[in-house]
Amino acid sequence: MTASIVGWAHTPFGKFDTETVESLVTRVANEAMADAGISASDVDEIVLGHFNAGFSAQDFTASLVLQADPKLRFKPATRVENACATGSAAVHQGLRAIAAGAAKIVLVVGVEQMTRTPGPEIGKNLLKASYLPEDSDTVGGFAGVFGKIASSYFQKYGDQSDALALIAAKNHKNGVANPFAQMRKDFGFDFCRAESEKNPFVAGPLKRTDCSLVSDGAAALILADAETAKGMTKSIGFRATAHAQDFLPMSKRDILQFEGCTVAWQRALEQAGVTLNDLSFVETHDCFTVAELIEYEAMGLTPRGQGARAIKEGWTLKDGKLPVNPSGGLKSKGHPIGATGVSMHVMTAMQLAGQAPEGMQLKNAKLGGIFNMGGAAVANYVSVLEPLK
Repeated sequence: MTASIVGWAHTPFGKFDTETVESLVTRVANEAMADAGISASDVDEIVLGHFNAGFSAQDFTASLVLQADPKLRFKPATRVENACATGSAAVHQGLRAIAAGAAKIVLVVGVEQMTRTPGPEIGKNLLKASYLPEDSDTVGGFAGVFGKIASSYFQKYGDQSDALALIAAKNHKNGVANPFAQMRKDFGFDFCRAESEKNPFVAGPLKRTDCSLVSDGAAALILADAETAKGMTKSIGFRATAHAQDFLPMSKRDILQFEGCTVAWQRALEQAGVTLNDLSFVETHDCFTVAELIEYEAMGLTPRGQGARAIKEGWTLKDGKLPVNPSGGLKSKGHPIGATGVSMHVMTAMQLAGQAPEGMQLKNAKLGGIFNMGGAAVANYVSVLEPLK
């Protein structure tokens, strides 16, 4: 690939009454530039990932990044969105600018502020990432969409409640060591498995512990072309990237297949010249635990219908053969829509640079995979990263 990650920044994810989209954006922009050791004048282009969909009254946000430093004025700045994969869409857009020779250094920012929105409006906003002619009346909003997916999966392959609870427990345990995570609490399998007043059913077989969090937060990356990256103190290279967009209506596809996820992984692994077995770890899109379960199958870790094996046999634990979501994933870390994909790239870069927080850092991490998904396996992005210096 023609570009590397040479700097990054990440706010904690959570509920922040004193923050705004603007304050979150300017904070990580400045911190990422400082981390890379560059000035705002060195930036050639800016890409902002911001889903919004009604969360923020300010809907024209690309220029908010310029508030970080007066030297960013008049730089090309574009906002992109692709539902919950908005952050990765921004990263890939930055990579294309460099590959085209239009930029040597790109500042990529992902942001969302969701918690100031009333609960019913949150559900309505998130449902905009589905196909409204079919899904607009879904009870429970987007959780209801994945509740239907989970119910269909259970009907075809049997009750997977144990596997979902194990995935939730794994990600919550991993999140304890992540200082950026919104929920740093090890709930354990028993709590995640049992219905209770604190863990009620939300949609179909999905309980509260099966659902990612409503979050505020931001993350940023500095991308540099190969020649520029040589002069930087750190460089995490893109071994491969892939993007596969699928039909929006679930009625037009087998929703239990996550075929776009499979295609994106196949393209990226082929481009990287590696297999899934070569990866040291994966950060995957666990918006709901059933999504992570199906993603095990879609990425090729297990055959179809056997995703439960990966978690029940410990393959995806932090000390397993392919750790999945050592950061805690969306389940623990949080899911501020536009920031998520950028966050996944930051977490992966930190691991590969040996700079992940204590307790979260994996030993000898050499190759990291990322899968970020928008909608119900509609926008599918994969990156494979490796440390270059």
